[in-house]
Amino acid sequence: PKDLKTLQGFMTGEFNNAEQAATDTTFFHIYLRMTPIMKDHPEGYWLYVEQATAEAQDKPYRQLVYHLKQADDTTLMSKVFEIKNPKQYVGGWKDEKKLTPITVDSLTSRDGCDMFIHKVDKEIFRATTMGTQCISVLRGASYATSQVVIYPDRMISWDRGWDKNDVQVWGSVNGAYAFIKIHK
Repeated sequence: PKDLKTLQGFMTGEFNNAEQAATDTTFFHIYLRMTPIMKDHPEGYWLYVEQATAEAQDKPYRQLVYHLKQADDTTLMSKVFEIKNPKQYVGGWKDEKKLTPITVDSLTSRDGCDMFIHKVDKEIFRATTMGTQCISVLRGASYATSQVVIYPDRMISWDRGWDKNDVQVWGSVNGAYAFIKIHK
């Protein structure tokens, strides 16, 4: 439970990769914002997630909910959910009241997209999806993979989509996005 609370604290906040995007133009300038929701829910922690380009922060391309929970004695898990009617929650990371309508019943599980998380040391967590189970149809993909390293002040994230022949069809080809925490 202590590690779960630490992980939630590391993931909560506003992140961007402005420095990376300025030095390597193959990376888009992205904002990643995560804020706690459903704080009274008894099992684990819930985070509302919003991701948008710097040029279109009011039009996020990703809105999800992560449910952080204990999977077993050595593994934490981030269960991934899609939100029904996501447009009504845009900007909710900065206005908690906007997110109060989100309940477990208003979410749809992204089966196969769970992230399995292990503590590497006192201040580092490593998370990954498993195999080819996370279905994606974006840009001709058959499945998606995610690899994330979570620190107190940053997250290194590499999301990629693969076709049925295991050829990458979306996501960075030059490595992971380096998101620096700019606000807690």
